[in-house]
Amino acid sequence: MSNWRHLVLLLAIAGLLFFLDLGGLGLTDRDEGSNAEAAREMLETGDWISPTLNYEPRFAKPVFVYWLMSGAYRLFGISEFAARFPSALFGLALILLQYAFLTRVRGPVVGLLGGLMLVLNIEIVAIGRLALTDSVLIFFTTLSLFGFWLGLHGSTVLTTGGSTVRLSSPQAGLTTGGSTGLTTGSESRTRHFFWLFYVGMAIGTLTKGPVGVIVPLLGVVPYLTLTRRWGQFWRMGFPLAGTALFLSLALPWYAAMLAIHGTRYTASAQADTVGRFLSVIGGHGGTIFFYIPILLFGFFPWSAFLPAALYQALRGYRQWVIGDRGESPTHSPSPIASRPSAPQELELFAALWVAGVFLFFSLSATRLPHYIGPLYPAAAILAASYWNRCLTDPATPGIRASFRTLMGLGYLLGIGLASSSFLYSTFVDTIAKEFPLAPHVTPGGGPFMAGLILLIGVGFTGYSGLSEQRRAGAFWAAGATIGLVMLLAIQVTLPRFSRYFVAPPQELAFIAGANLGPQDRLILYGPPKPSLIFYARRKVIVIRPGQEDAMRPYLSKSGQPGRTMILLPARLRPRLPPEAAAFPVILDRFGYLLLANRPIVQEGPSRQPSGTFPHPFPQKREGPGKGTRR
Repeated sequence: MSNWRHLVLLLAIAGLLFFLDLGGLGLTDRDEGSNAEAAREMLETGDWISPTLNYEPRFAKPVFVYWLMSGAYRLFGISEFAARFPSALFGLALILLQYAFLTRVRGPVVGLLGGLMLVLNIEIVAIGRLALTDSVLIFFTTLSLFGFWLGLHGSTVLTTGGSTVRLSSPQAGLTTGGSTGLTTGSESRTRHFFWLFYVGMAIGTLTKGPVGVIVPLLGVVPYLTLTRRWGQFWRMGFPLAGTALFLSLALPWYAAMLAIHGTRYTASAQADTVGRFLSVIGGHGGTIFFYIPILLFGFFPWSAFLPAALYQALRGYRQWVIGDRGESPTHSPSPIASRPSAPQELELFAALWVAGVFLFFSLSATRLPHYIGPLYPAAAILAASYWNRCLTDPATPGIRASFRTLMGLGYLLGIGLASSSFLYSTFVDTIAKEFPLAPHVTPGGGPFMAGLILLIGVGFTGYSGLSEQRRAGAFWAAGATIGLVMLLAIQVTLPRFSRYFVAPPQELAFIAGANLGPQDRLILYGPPKPSLIFYARRKVIVIRPGQEDAMRPYLSKSGQPGRTMILLPARLRPRLPPEAAAFPVILDRFGYLLLANRPIVQEGPSRQPSGTFPHPFPQKREGPGKGTRR
């Protein structure tokens, strides 16, 4: 398959998984809603320096993603699609970057395998379909690390006589496998890739703070130390000029925020960085083993090949170093730093990248599934390299154990999805605390169908992979299986989830915002949902359960002209202050109520303004717990 066909295939699969029905799911809380609203307020106010949320300073994240979202709002209008567009776009760019890098350093076959493995997994697709900072962060940390590798090695691949000759020397020509002497080019040309190393870290820092620097260094520092290439880096890597470039790109915004907000900003930034590492924030804790199942199932099915790939990367590199010392007993104490890299060295780099990111976030007190997203490009490099060896050498150690691991993980996940109705009914009371309608609806047939596809697909993958003659087809069976499962989730499961669990309060918030004037008030009572501010398109009053007394000043008739509306879960209505007890229910949406001190409300214009709300309000309700208009 030629390179342009590879690109068409990757573009088709990635475009489908990242962009299909991208705006169909209402914004999730809390990060999606907060990011989307902060970008909307930035566009509305024209303040491109200081992000706000509910028109109050928001210091939790740097500014770059808000710039991207605001630009998407200008292009497409304010909508869920526009809020998520930067994530999907950079997700697509990440896949192409992965393919371009691996094709350059390992050839088109490994390039295609690595690109497909990076897009055909649950976590990268999920991150690329949400209005988060992580998709953009992963792109720039990956760009930084790829720039570092190419700057240091300038690798390329040449195929001659049916065999692949890997050329990897920014310093001199290299003869491999009896071929004529060939070179990748001069040091002065290849070392300029190092600028990507510094640019990637700078924009990563503008995207998510210090982690934009930490992630690349988690791969680079152990690698330079273990391979004793620090001298080569200091000579070739523009350390002083690169640091100056990094500071010139990343520092101005932080300096502006410090000048505007002073110690208020520094205290908040410290709490959201160092504080997040040292203590649990937002209840997102877990044990030190939190990320093991996240990686196994988030990178499924390719995660089954990671243990063998990691082991072989470390073992193969060790044997390579020992072999080199044996061939040259008088070699310098740094036997590998003065010569071109070998294929094992790229895999060592990827292994250190995976291990560094995994361990760092495992040691962090605050843990969320998407935090380890930056290690997935390296995991795909390891898995693709290992898979390619398995195709060329059927006796590759660990291959049968890897396929059995894949089958075990797949059957476990498939049985879990097929049993979703039972699991849902078991935990429905817990789910109802966040989604009031949960006791009255079921997950639908989507999860069961996904489980069935997984069980069949994993069985066929194992049948193919455990046979040397059929092994080549196992990759496509595994990829097709996980691809179908994700498409089913996008087209069947998520729309149902949005309709009953996500959209109801968002519809009420939109209606309230459309009917309230500048002097009116909207009170959001219940667990915080920043997405409701996005749909209301106005400043709101947020009251959490247990803070009911804080609501009373806004309910007093004296000194509070205009209309007051309260949006809340129906289960919390008995806890309202007496002043709000007489507020009539204006609208009821699947377990959420909109109350008002004046009973007259219009549901907005008959035709929704372009880009205001991406889907019309449902006119027909189905199933238990039907919504009613009053």
